[in-house]
Amino acid sequence: MAFKTDIEIAREAKKRPIQEIGEKLGISSDHLLPYGHDKAKVSQEFINSVQDRKNGKLILVTAINPTPAGEGKTTTTVGLGDGLNAIGKKAAVCIREASLGPNFGMKGGAAGGGYAQVVPMEEMNLHFTGDFHAITSAHNLLSAMIDNHIYWGNELEIDERRVTWRRVLDMNDRALRDTVTSLGGVSNGFPRQTGFDITVASEVMAILCLARDLADLTERLGRMIVAYRRDRSPIYARDIKADGAMTVLLKDAMQPNIVQTLENNPAFVHGGPFANIAHGCNSVIATTTALKLADYVVTEAGFGADLGAEKFMNIKCRKAGLAPDCVVLVATVRAMKMNGGVAKADLGQENVDAVKEGCANLGRHIGNLKSFGVPVVVAINHFVTDTDAEVQAVKDYVKTQGSEAILSRHWELGSKGSAELATRVAEIADSGVSQFAPLYKDELSLFEKIETVAKRIYRADEVLADAKIRNQLKEWEEAGYGNLPVCMAKTQYSFTTDPNRRGAPTGHSVPVREVRLSAGAGFVVVICGEIMTMPGLPRTPAAESIRINDAGVVEGLF
Repeated sequence: MAFKTDIEIAREAKKRPIQEIGEKLGISSDHLLPYGHDKAKVSQEFINSVQDRKNGKLILVTAINPTPAGEGKTTTTVGLGDGLNAIGKKAAVCIREASLGPNFGMKGGAAGGGYAQVVPMEEMNLHFTGDFHAITSAHNLLSAMIDNHIYWGNELEIDERRVTWRRVLDMNDRALRDTVTSLGGVSNGFPRQTGFDITVASEVMAILCLARDLADLTERLGRMIVAYRRDRSPIYARDIKADGAMTVLLKDAMQPNIVQTLENNPAFVHGGPFANIAHGCNSVIATTTALKLADYVVTEAGFGADLGAEKFMNIKCRKAGLAPDCVVLVATVRAMKMNGGVAKADLGQENVDAVKEGCANLGRHIGNLKSFGVPVVVAINHFVTDTDAEVQAVKDYVKTQGSEAILSRHWELGSKGSAELATRVAEIADSGVSQFAPLYKDELSLFEKIETVAKRIYRADEVLADAKIRNQLKEWEEAGYGNLPVCMAKTQYSFTTDPNRRGAPTGHSVPVREVRLSAGAGFVVVICGEIMTMPGLPRTPAAESIRINDAGVVEGLF
């Protein structure tokens, strides 16, 4: 049976005017700043006006380690949100914005799939409301002002060898990872080695996603460390006098975007840090606003639970004072078989033994999530090739882990396929059984925090870090940054730093290659293994197939 593509389904959506979607949450048209007919920003004035309201229930959707077989975390997030509304609950979805890098690379978009999507799909996966461009511009304005300050006499006595602020671009471009700037003579400045990261790894992105309002945004931007003097004393963005102008560029981007699902339910789409190289959650302001407007808020954290969920719990919840009432862990029969050793080409054939073998990865994530004190439900994201015996094997395994698994067919049937999952999730969220607590306390040393994540989440035996890295961490502690959480930058494909090691490996080490202090965002980035903060394009990038056809319609997005 042939199924429609995601973009075909999205184009057939019967969208309602964005004002109607806002009304479902009590947002009047006066407080919606429309971008066309089907998307808008919510005004800060309105957000301020609802802060005295009681919070709804917070539901986190996460997943097993991603495989080429597909897991469908965003699809499940959207399907669960639609399912909750379909059973009579007042629910909203909160997800991240899409980066152009993966859209034109290999991962694709970030709007869900099948009959569990957020629309307008094409706009969301391309320029949307311009938030990423604003973040890129603000970040690079600071870069330009740093080099300009050095050029015009360097009053702050910046050591040009210790400028830590790199430039960013919202595109996968490996050629820009390491660069030399200011070549060409005296008029072009002082040559130095630097490089580019992708915009979703920018500290400005992280700050926008953690700030409460414009005043908080400006303060955080100002305390970003951008360079050091020869005596190792830090230079802040506020010293360069860039924080005010950066805030101006980010003024509109700071306001959350509201759109709709295929079933015309409200969805906040705001911010977009990757979870493998950044903290992987949508903005705090979108999540906290949704919690004031809906009884249930379904949000997601990027990639597998070892990355996105860990950072959601240890960074976002810690910083914003949030606590999830229920966690939904997404898995697929196909991914279980791939973790069990089945090649992608053979996933369509029934193989119950491989499913059972691959469930170890699922079990590891269940145990990790429970260590935060939260109840866990496994959502089996249904594929049409799944057999009853394979699905039952997953359900039986999950039961042995002290949890429960529910088959959800939202991709194929929309809310009708997710009603059972929605009913059970609402019951758990309402029960008040969650006893959430972050994995480590603020008082631990930075290296102890790294070890805690590596040993308790990745199940590593040790963390490998040379004296230079350990000394850097100690210097930051002495400078007053020891209470910050850590943001692990690691491959998403494995619990180890080797992307080819699937399942639930033990007896491995976590090598730390570099550490970066994000003083404005309020965490320390720990770069492990060979993970890159500027991805490259694959051998055959998706961009080769994206075009506008004779009818003037975009083709090739997925």
